[in-house]
Amino acid sequence: MGHDKTEILDLVREYHRSAVSSGFVPGVTPVQASGAVLTEDDRVALVEAALDMRIAAGVSSRRLERALAKYFGLRKAHLTNSGSSANLLALSSLTSPQLEEHRLRPGDEVVTVAAGFPTTVNPILQNGLVPVFTDIELGTYNATPERVEQAIGPRTKAIMMAHALGNPFQVREIAQLAEERGLFLIEDNCDALGSTYEGQLTGTFGDLATESFYPAHHITMGEGGCVLTDNLALARIVESMRDWGRDCWCEPGEDNRCFKRFEHRMGSLPEGYDHKYIFSHVGYNLKSTDVAAALGLQQLGRIDEFGAARRHNWARLREGLDGLPHLVLPEATKGSDPSWFGFAITVHPDAPFAPGALIDHLESSKVATRRFFAGNLTRHPAYEGREFRVSGPLTNSDITTERTFWIGVYPGLTDEMIDHSIATVSEYVTLPH
Repeated sequence: MGHDKTEILDLVREYHRSAVSSGFVPGVTPVQASGAVLTEDDRVALVEAALDMRIAAGVSSRRLERALAKYFGLRKAHLTNSGSSANLLALSSLTSPQLEEHRLRPGDEVVTVAAGFPTTVNPILQNGLVPVFTDIELGTYNATPERVEQAIGPRTKAIMMAHALGNPFQVREIAQLAEERGLFLIEDNCDALGSTYEGQLTGTFGDLATESFYPAHHITMGEGGCVLTDNLALARIVESMRDWGRDCWCEPGEDNRCFKRFEHRMGSLPEGYDHKYIFSHVGYNLKSTDVAAALGLQQLGRIDEFGAARRHNWARLREGLDGLPHLVLPEATKGSDPSWFGFAITVHPDAPFAPGALIDHLESSKVATRRFFAGNLTRHPAYEGREFRVSGPLTNSDITTERTFWIGVYPGLTDEMIDHSIATVSEYVTLPH
């Protein structure tokens, strides 16, 4: 006997409820650093898209792109298969010949931060450009406008930086600096969805911004990301480069939306060559799928709820750990309201214990820790022999490499779990060493 879709989806809901885990046992139940918070509606959205066999990008992808653009108040959002791909697309779009004298050319410089996640920096190298590394401040873990300004040289054409662990850098000032110097600004907003600076959402200050929807991030598609912009010329380049580099903007399976499919003359191609197969960029295929987008659409409505939980958990940790010796605790950038990605702790250089010892203590109590991503990227084997420039000493980037880690604040953590994290840090730091 066949089943209709409603019956199947009802069974999915039933299955979800039976799969819910039991309560929290301190020191036994893991306190994860990050993770997706998924409901029965999320599970149903995924299964429904699979039942409909929407296996490529389609209706859900377009709906999610429109919804994301609306959330940010920007003209265009383009979904990608990851936040790292979004970073690659955003920076690659600035090398387009369509930007004429403004395009970035091999050997041009992009100011970035030495301490962070590698895929903020990798697109600079992948496009034959030169990263200029600046240091960060301890506490906020961001560069300052002063550091960025000092890093600008005669060949600098752009700034590309991430909001560290959801904490905004001084983005209005840096956007203003970029405008004054004629530089592009890309905001890597992957860790900061829903954060604000001076009341304005991060991701809305730069020429381009990127998001990640990996399970660790604020909302999830499983794997996924997007590029956001208010600039329609840049959006058009982003779309072309994401979709194989083709000049045509018809969706896959859609024909002749421009009513000129066989009327184009480009390059040295014959007149009337099929526009679907004319390529104006050296592009990629970095599209997402509708199965992932169906999940993203379901999660999108919970941005504010998730942001409130992250802020609550961070504030509870900050209050619970306040006043402990030997630790540098995180600080929100002045004028910002971060939707926190994690809670950073730096063990003071004068502490009587090594950072690794505190990390081991937390891990053995089932409190997951993560390093501050790559720490100082210039110290990694991937960048040996690569061309880059360093602006000023990277003192704090080195300190974060050796002494900084972060613990979780994501919405799946309860007050009980946060209190266990506080107690575990406190008991170790206050021991006689």
